[in-house]
Amino acid sequence: MTVPENDNNIENDDNTATPDEEKTRSGIQSIEVGFRLIEVLTEASNAMMLRDLAHAAGMNPAKAHRYLVSFQRLGLIVQDPVSGRYDLGPFTLRMGLAHLARIDAFKAARFALSELRDAIDQTVGLAVWGNQGPTVVHWLDSTFPMRVPLRLGDVMPMLESAAGRLFAAYLPERQTAPLIDAALAGLQHASRHHLPATRAQYDALLDDVRAHRASRVEGTVLPSVNAFCMPVFDATGQLVMGLMALGPESRFDASWGGPIDTALRTLAQKLSADLGHAHAPGAKP
Repeated sequence: MTVPENDNNIENDDNTATPDEEKTRSGIQSIEVGFRLIEVLTEASNAMMLRDLAHAAGMNPAKAHRYLVSFQRLGLIVQDPVSGRYDLGPFTLRMGLAHLARIDAFKAARFALSELRDAIDQTVGLAVWGNQGPTVVHWLDSTFPMRVPLRLGDVMPMLESAAGRLFAAYLPERQTAPLIDAALAGLQHASRHHLPATRAQYDALLDDVRAHRASRVEGTVLPSVNAFCMPVFDATGQLVMGLMALGPESRFDASWGGPIDTALRTLAQKLSADLGHAHAPGAKP
C-alpha cells in the first residue's frame, strides 16, 4: 500500500528552515505533527468526530483531514461510513501486538531496578506468584544491606509483607484464599497485635492497597524495616509482578508521595505501560 508522494498534501509548520533543512526535515516533521492524531485516538475511549479530534491534536480540521486520509490508506485509521467518526485502524493493532510479543518484562524490570537502586539506595527486588505465595526472583542490595537480606526463592508472608498484601489485593481469591486462611489460623498461636486477626480486617487492608494502587508495611515483617510493593500489570490488567523496595526505617521514607514511593511507582507504571496496560486514573498517591 502506498501514499502519493506529494508533499503539498501535508503542510509544513516550520517557515524558518533553509531549503536544505526543509528537504531533510519536512518528512520527519510531518510525521511528528500527524502522529498527534494517533496519540489522541489512542488515549480516547471512543471514536471521534473530525472537529473534536483536530481540536484535541491542536490543529485545524482541514489540516487534520489531510493526515487522516493518508493514515486511512495505511490502515492506521478507520472512518465509520455512517457516523463519520474516526478510530484506530487494524494496522495499529498489529503494531501493538508485535511490540508486546517482543517485550521481555522481567529483563526490562531487572535492568530498570538496577538504575532505581542506585537512585534511591534501597534494597529492591521482584516478586512473582509461585506455588507457595509471592516469591522473590530477583533482588539488589543497597549500600547498607539489612541484617536479614532477601534471597532468591524467598516466599514473602501473606499477612505481614507488602508483597503478600499486593498479590492478595490483585490476584483472584481462589489463588490466594488458602494461603491467607492458613496464615490467619497461624495467628491463633501467636500474639501479633499489629497484624489483622480476621479476614474482615485483612480485607480492609487490601481495600487500602487497591485505593493506593500500592502496598506498604512498616515493621511488620522485620522490626524497624519498611517496605513498598508496586504492581506491574499486563495489557489484560493481570498482575505480572511486584516491584519491591525495603530498608531500615531510619533511612526509608515510607510516606505516600515521598521520594521512594514516587520513584518505585513511576517505574511500575512505566513497565505496565510497556506491557500495554492503561493506568486506571483516580488512585490515591
